[in-house]
Order: sequence, then structure tokens, then C-alpha cells
Amino acid sequence: MDHASDAHRTDLMTITRFVLNEQSRHPESRGDFTILLNHIVLGCKFVCSAVNKAGLAKLIGLAGETNVQGEEQKKLDVLSNEVFIKALVSSGRTCILVSEEDEEATFVEPSKRGKYSVVFDPLDGSSNIDCGVSIGTIFGIYMIKHTNDPTLEDVLQPGKNMLAAGYCMYGSSCTLVLSTGSGVNGFTLDPSLGEFILTHPDIKIPKKGKIYSVNEGNAKNWDGPTAKFVEKCKFPKDGSSSKSLRYIGSMVADVHRTLLYGGIFLYPADKKSPSGKLRVLYEVFPMSFLMEQAGGQAFTGKQRALDLIPTNIHERSPIFLGSYDDVEEIKALYAAEEKKE
Repeated sequence: MDHASDAHRTDLMTITRFVLNEQSRHPESRGDFTILLNHIVLGCKFVCSAVNKAGLAKLIGLAGETNVQGEEQKKLDVLSNEVFIKALVSSGRTCILVSEEDEEATFVEPSKRGKYSVVFDPLDGSSNIDCGVSIGTIFGIYMIKHTNDPTLEDVLQPGKNMLAAGYCMYGSSCTLVLSTGSGVNGFTLDPSLGEFILTHPDIKIPKKGKIYSVNEGNAKNWDGPTAKFVEKCKFPKDGSSSKSLRYIGSMVADVHRTLLYGGIFLYPADKKSPSGKLRVLYEVFPMSFLMEQAGGQAFTGKQRALDLIPTNIHERSPIFLGSYDDVEEIKALYAAEEKKE
């Protein structure tokens, strides 16, 4: 037994320790935010365990209902949704919860209310469970103005008002990426300890990437700027080498790769989905928040993604996010298109 390396393992930066360190920088803090994050982390651990057992436990079959978005619900979606709702309500720190799986927002009963609102997609990409592709949970946290009398307006805020955002990816390892507004950090679950350990401190996305990520099956329905951009990725006119295409079809996995390796992830509006496909509150906002915190950009085709003000909780938007220079290129193409009009 290698005692030296085991001794080294005792000084680990766990996510709990990391969040407590962050808290100590704010002397006025009462620890509410830390408690809320701990409950989210617990939910992620539970879902990670359920995802790993899915094939064995016959959880893969359809639960037979379709969710608000018309997607067939997998049993794991239902389970993950219940896990997060219960974890968030029991924290005693939340007021309004918005989940991709529920048509209406959940208003927490007054006795368990806190000052935060959490928007989340409990299991993004769940149609990929059957083939072993990475899936994940996405979340964003807002502060509520009126805890006594909360309304939907308290949640329909622009993404720039978010206090924190993150995702947990259940893949070859279980990785939680989090930003509380001062940079982005990645943690990996050590199954032997049951703890998330800091493995990717201060993630910075490369300023320019060599990868583009888009569903090219929709190409015939794209608008001009998107088509031009993808054409330029494949056939650059300036003599540079063409970009590689990588598209998993699971937003968490595609964004995770973009964050680490650079490049651009795009889900544009098209003739079939004129408002885009991804939901603003719990997909576009958290991922855009993380991208900006890591030094990248997020754009909707019209404006900075985090400036969007949603009008309903399941609103959709086109999105282009990733390396700063790559998003600049798509912004220039949209600006040129606008001038023509």
C-alpha cells in the first residue's frame, strides 16, 4: 500500500470546502447559498447513481407520458425531477422552482420558503440513455425580490441577474461544473469518497477553437448567416485549415467539450423552429453564464444571450456560444445581414 500517495489524498479541495471558502469571502453571508448548493450537489450524486444503474434496474423504459415540450418522458427523467424538487424544497432556501419537466412553476410552501429561485433541466439529453451517451443536469440560481409574495415575474429575469449556474454531466466520470460569478471551476466525483473533488480549477475557454458543433441535419432550414458560418468552417477562404465537426446531440456534453477545448456550439433558429429549440431559462441562460465566466461569449442571433428577458418559463431561443473569436465571427455575419435589410 502506498501510504505516501494516500496521505496526499487527504488534502483534497472538495466542492463543500470550495463553496465554504467562497462564503468566507463574504462576511455578511449567512450560509443560505452554501446550504442550497449542497442540496443541489446531493441531487446530482443521487441522479448519477441512478443513471449508472439505469440499464440494470429497468429504469430505461418510457414512463408513458409526454412532457410539456412533447418529448416522451423516460423513467429517469421523472425520477431526476422528483429528486431535485425534493432536494431543493427540503433545503428551506428556495421560493420558486422551474423545471423542464413541469408545465407550471413550483411555488414552495411558506414554511419552507427561502430567498432563491432555481431553474433547472433535471436530465438533459435523456433520449441518449439507451446508447450510453453522456447526459446531464443543468441549473441556474436567482435571488427573489419578494419572498413573501413571490410571482412568476420573480423568475422571468434576464440571465445576467443569475447568481450562479452550472451543470453536472453523467458520463465516463461524473463532472460538476459551477460558477458563482467569479470564474468557472470543474469538480469530478470520486466514487470511493462520494465527494466531488476540484479537478479543473479556473476553467478558461481558448480564445479561438478548431471545432464547430451543430446539427447539420437541419441545414436546409437554416438562415443565411448560419449557413455562411458553417460553410466557412468547412471551406475557409483565408487559407486556414477547416474546423472539425463534433456533435453529440446532448447539450451538456457538447457544451462541456466546447468549454474545455474551445470552438463554437450552435443551435440556430430555422424554418422548422423559428424561435430555436433550446429553452431560455434552464438551458440557454446557465450555459451562457458559464461561457461568459470562462471568457467566451453567447449570442442569440440578435443580442447577447444573457440580456434576453423571457416572457414565459418555457420560452425558447436560438443560441451561439463558445470561444470569443468564433462567436465574434457569427455576430459579424448577422450584423452584415441586418445592414442588407
